[in-house]
Amino acid sequence: MTDFYAQALELFPYSQAMRRDFHMHPELGFEEVRTSGIIAEELRQLGLEVSAGIAKTGVIAHIEGEQPGPLLMLRFDIDALPIQEQTGAEYASTIPGKMHACGHDGHAAIGLTVARLLHANRHLLHGTVRLAFQPAEEGAGGAETMIKDGVLQNPAPLASLGLHIWNEAPLGWLGIAGGPVMASAAGFFIRLTGKGGHGAIPHQAVDPVVAAAQIISAAQTIASRNTDPQEACVISFCAIHGGEAFNVIPHTVEMKGTIRTFSPQVEEMAYRRLREVTEGVGRAMGCEVEIVIDNITPAVINDEDTANTVKAAARLTLPDHHIEEKGHFTMGAEDFAFYLQQTPGAFFFVGSTNEEKGLIYGHHHPRFDFDEGVLPRASALMAASAVEMLRKAVGA
Repeated sequence: MTDFYAQALELFPYSQAMRRDFHMHPELGFEEVRTSGIIAEELRQLGLEVSAGIAKTGVIAHIEGEQPGPLLMLRFDIDALPIQEQTGAEYASTIPGKMHACGHDGHAAIGLTVARLLHANRHLLHGTVRLAFQPAEEGAGGAETMIKDGVLQNPAPLASLGLHIWNEAPLGWLGIAGGPVMASAAGFFIRLTGKGGHGAIPHQAVDPVVAAAQIISAAQTIASRNTDPQEACVISFCAIHGGEAFNVIPHTVEMKGTIRTFSPQVEEMAYRRLREVTEGVGRAMGCEVEIVIDNITPAVINDEDTANTVKAAARLTLPDHHIEEKGHFTMGAEDFAFYLQQTPGAFFFVGSTNEEKGLIYGHHHPRFDFDEGVLPRASALMAASAVEMLRKAVGA
């Protein structure tokens, strides 16, 4: 196979420059006007036909191989987060309150590098590669909007590939597995309405604060006592608000949180039990109860054959890297799951931390940064995987 890693290393100055430019100018979901404009222009300079404005601020381009074959989609997300950066890096965000704290600046740069690699190696492509630069991955519905706007049509792809630089593992580590690799995500909202009163006269009130405490405690048994120990389930209460004064029992308490699972069966059970626990405990404590559960994204479940093809490409392209194949990599969620519901595919991870450089902070942290040595590694692996997927599809 062509040495894509050597080619990606030659392109590293380009990858790094693009990544740092995107990092300095972060844009939130569906606001990525500058980012998508740069991406579209870079792709046009390669001579590619580009479609902009997909899902508002998404970009699609196609690379036609010199040999016939099917279409493969590669997806790269491009949005930032509403976080105030604290890295102190020379390329830190110039926009107050906005930061690329998850690595999507790297993903955008990787996507542009992959475009250059595949364009230069069109003679190896048995078919067509669709490059999809997606906005609003961070919970705003970017993948669903891209699908609605036809990213999986005309024609439908043979498969879809996506990646994530991964600050939970060091440079030189790869996470590639079939089956579930990222959890589903749901958000929930609970409102408890009691009867306000004086903090010194609690018997004349119906205290929603006490009810909230009981519900939070009881809900933890859903994971510990209702879930098979060999399965995974996380229920986290992440926000609670009620009252203003130290001596006043409030009339209402509101809570927000998240549910994460890998299995649709566990997910259904967790939703049902959270409703039962919340309504049962809340009403037993004398409160009126309102609970809403919003399913944000399903679990990321990789196709076994596709994952195996990516592993094969990794062994050829990055032979000195460790490949972790256990799956269930994180209870974090990814809207790439929506593509995998409609097409086979795989989502893989490329380690990006470096303790010696102090690059140790996790995703969504205000001091998040990654070792830029991941850029050529991820670019090479994605390009090699695309070539191998199309070659395998036609039996070449």
